[in-house]
Amino acid sequence: MTEFQTEKALVLDLQNAIEGANPDDMAGVLKTAMSPDCFWRGYHPFHEQTGPEAIAEVFWAPLKRAFAHLQRRQDIFFAGRNQIDDGASTWVVSMGHLMGLLDAPWLGIPATGKIVMLRYCEFSRVDGGKITEQALFCDIPHLMMQTGLRPFGPETGQHLVQPGPRTSDGVLLRDAPASDTQMTVDAINFMVTDISKWSGGKSEPLEAELARSWHDDMLWWGPAGIGASYTIERYAKQHSGPFRAAFQDRDFRGHIAKVCEGHYGGFFGWPNLTLENKGGFMGMPATGLKGDMRVIDIYRREGTKLAENWIFIDLLHFWNMQGVDLLDRTLGCLTGSRSP
Repeated sequence: MTEFQTEKALVLDLQNAIEGANPDDMAGVLKTAMSPDCFWRGYHPFHEQTGPEAIAEVFWAPLKRAFAHLQRRQDIFFAGRNQIDDGASTWVVSMGHLMGLLDAPWLGIPATGKIVMLRYCEFSRVDGGKITEQALFCDIPHLMMQTGLRPFGPETGQHLVQPGPRTSDGVLLRDAPASDTQMTVDAINFMVTDISKWSGGKSEPLEAELARSWHDDMLWWGPAGIGASYTIERYAKQHSGPFRAAFQDRDFRGHIAKVCEGHYGGFFGWPNLTLENKGGFMGMPATGLKGDMRVIDIYRREGTKLAENWIFIDLLHFWNMQGVDLLDRTLGCLTGSRSP
């Protein structure tokens, strides 16, 4: 199977070049792999950027200056045809942590001189031998919590530096069989279709609904501020139940890319959902305001059901739309320029 080898090699070569480059050389490094008008999407406060120079200036160069000895610790890597455009585009997906020594401030987060791990997931569209579009979601609150900052209240799940797949087979350097990929497509599509019935007034125990799509010992690796949950029963109690109680009305906005290969698959949107905060969430009060959730979901299938799910949500952007700048508030409290 060699369908995606060219695209995978392009992304892997860029990853290696980024790791070895100096901060001032980042624009030149990105130009080797990206088109001049590459469209880039990043978490708050980076948002949308166009072209290698802007991407380097806004994200990569400052990160490289702050993270000494930057190293990519990749847990999942796969590629596939985009189901959203009927397979017209090819995307490469990478997930793991960007690890380094936080030797200089980044986004106002103070240097610690200690090891930190920035949780990330990246979708790269490859056309004609160049990356033409990319989404790079980084769990910035997860990094903040590693330095002792607390942007959120107590989590309903558990805060962890999250591991890769239990099966240790998430890096697909060789293309996977099409039959395995189709099983993953079917499992994810069934889950998404089944969960969408919730907004239609379906009445049954949440655990019974989840059991149709998930193994009982499922692992849900949620973003910082929500945390991780283990087993259907605890996931229902620690995230899905509170989430549904807070957001009884939601507007699904669709996905930009939806890709599967082998036992792995995932999607991202910009945004995926627009939600009205009617019930309070993450220890914050109800606001009655609508907010966008930019989300990446990465799944591992086992048999006919889903076993693991890694989730990235731009919670800084969501709460900013609710009138709370958590990055500014947390760092302002640190410097004394803001009250808690």
